Amino acid sequence: MSREEAWQILCEWTQSENLRRHALAVEACMRYYARLFGEDEELWGVVGLLHDMDYERYPSLKEHPFRAMEYLRARGVPEEIVRAVGAHADHTGITRLSRMEHAIFACDEISGFVIAVALVRPNRSLDEVDVRAVLKKMKDKAFARGVNRDDLLRGAEELSLSFEEHVQHVINALKPIASQLGLNSLPAQAGGAGMHNPPPK
Repeated sequence: MSREEAWQILCEWTQSENLRRHALAVEACMRYYARLFGEDEELWGVVGLLHDMDYERYPSLKEHPFRAMEYLRARGVPEEIVRAVGAHADHTGITRLSRMEHAIFACDEISGFVIAVALVRPNRSLDEVDVRAVLKKMKDKAFARGVNRDDLLRGAEELSLSFEEHVQHVINALKPIASQLGLNSLPAQAGGAGMHNPPPK
């Protein structure tokens, strides 16, 4: 599956700008880790885009991400993508086996947490976010209280990284697409997708 096809599916299923931004953030982190680990960047990026594709329509644990998996299988999407979409959430019962499956779990919640930290900085900028700022907010139970801190820590462990290393990688991955995420930071990468337009071919 190409990135353009994945983006079109995401936009068909997801109208929320915030959910599209989340998909772009996770995609950026997945691509970063694929490069870091010498893996298939396009494949990992597609998983990042699609992991929450059904969440807007089917947010319940009984249906998400099972509806997405069902749809992707019906389209003939490779099983490694379908499995990774399912493996991003513990409640599916899918044991994470591949490095890509560990990565999608590790990138999902932490990307949103880092963005949340940026949004409360004076200039809403990722340039103002460092590992220390994220660690400080981790200890603040009133901040992003819906985010399970244990899951954030476990994500780093599944990638055999320290949490500090993981956070720094995520910050590095998000900075190039900051403008697409509604943040003030470095210019967006050339050729990046806008919120409502498909990525260029």
